[in-house]
Amino acid sequence: MDAEIRFDDVSIYRVVVGPIANNVFIVQCNQTGESILIDAANEHERLLELSKTLGVIRVLETHGHWDHIGAVEAVRDAGIDVSVSIEDASRLPSYDQTIEDGQVITFGRQALRVIHTPGHTEGSLCFELIEHDILFTGDTLFPGGPGATKFEGGDFNKIIDSIENRIFRSFQPKTLLLPGHGDFTTVGNESPHLDEWVARGW
Repeated sequence: MDAEIRFDDVSIYRVVVGPIANNVFIVQCNQTGESILIDAANEHERLLELSKTLGVIRVLETHGHWDHIGAVEAVRDAGIDVSVSIEDASRLPSYDQTIEDGQVITFGRQALRVIHTPGHTEGSLCFELIEHDILFTGDTLFPGGPGATKFEGGDFNKIIDSIENRIFRSFQPKTLLLPGHGDFTTVGNESPHLDEWVARGW
């Protein structure tokens, strides 16, 4: 598998898994080989093989919906710790740690910052790859608008507030957004459309 995005110091790999095409990201420190896997969604054998090859030391869950957690038990059985927000922890079959807004998670010489973005679920999280203008948005923000808020724990006003204040006002237009499904986009591509999303109500 080729790197989707490569810098001198870090590489990002994407694998698409499961019945509704979830993006799973593996972020690897090039200097040490240690990696973080974002969303153990499905196809656990495939993810475990990649985890072994790419040196995954920890899994971070963006939220607890079923399509993002299908491989959680398998990766934990393989000895890889799984972390999730305290608000979404009860949605998982099992986990190792809870993580919270502002927490910095290191792997090798790289770091991800946790950003709480409620609205899709109560405990939805985004992860900023520090110093690289990259944000993993889970199901909070996609090309063309916010994630769904019709499920239990969803709140349209909260997801709009999260997108406006935690993403658009906090990151530069060039910041690359890597969502839980579908294509990549940028803050600059999406931010002009916020009022349209509010007006349409989804």
